Amino acid sequence: MMNSIHVWQSDLYDNKLDYVSEFGKGVVELLNPENGEKILDLGCGTGDLAYQISRSGAIVTGMDLSTQMIEVAKEKYPEINFYVGNAENFEFAEQVDAVFSNATLHWMKNPAEVIKCVCNVLNKGGRFVAEFGGQGNVENVIKATNKVLERDYGIDASARNPWYFPSIAEYSILLEQQGFRVAYAVHFDRPTEMKDGENGLNLWLTGSVDDFFIGFSAEEKKQVIEKIATEARNELFKDGAWYIDYKRLRIMAIKP
Repeated sequence: MMNSIHVWQSDLYDNKLDYVSEFGKGVVELLNPENGEKILDLGCGTGDLAYQISRSGAIVTGMDLSTQMIEVAKEKYPEINFYVGNAENFEFAEQVDAVFSNATLHWMKNPAEVIKCVCNVLNKGGRFVAEFGGQGNVENVIKATNKVLERDYGIDASARNPWYFPSIAEYSILLEQQGFRVAYAVHFDRPTEMKDGENGLNLWLTGSVDDFFIGFSAEEKKQVIEKIATEARNELFKDGAWYIDYKRLRIMAIKP
């Protein structure tokens, strides 16, 4: 994961939000890594997808802004090179054949800088394959959060939103401006069931974003999340479980 004040809890990420890596396997299929290729996993988290890619025989390096995530990745997969880095401003010692990213790019508010760094690190003909939150992603969660914070606490929640959710057109233009050829792009719905029944939304908010809750004590945060759950329940709670309203953007772009 990348830029935000959010502090990632690697145990929660692996045990309760493990669907992130599970869904990412489809992005690995689009990447189609080959033996001997050099591949950078941008925002690698705890390393599960970097490992999945490495099983093809590709030489994988994982990068993430979270020191905790990288420490866990190194423990889980000591045979893979992982390091701490910022996707909005990074360089790499050597060119790579592909840059891969799953569930990361929506944390970066300077997408043009990310794309520039990716382009610089790729070999000619190299590919950039990624999936992340697209336009309308978690829209119902955001609406409920905005309503509660503004109504009950006088907080402009929009100023605390840590995410960037572009449309296909918006992101494709940024890629093309950097010289990429967009070979594939799709925007799709993926409503995703959370674990732990009634506690599912709490887990997601706790595990995915602290930015909305700056200045709240642990007890106050609990109360805020309960209010958010009340607001979002009709849209997102079905058959005893919370379903987060994901909308994903999946792309493949080629460096000429």
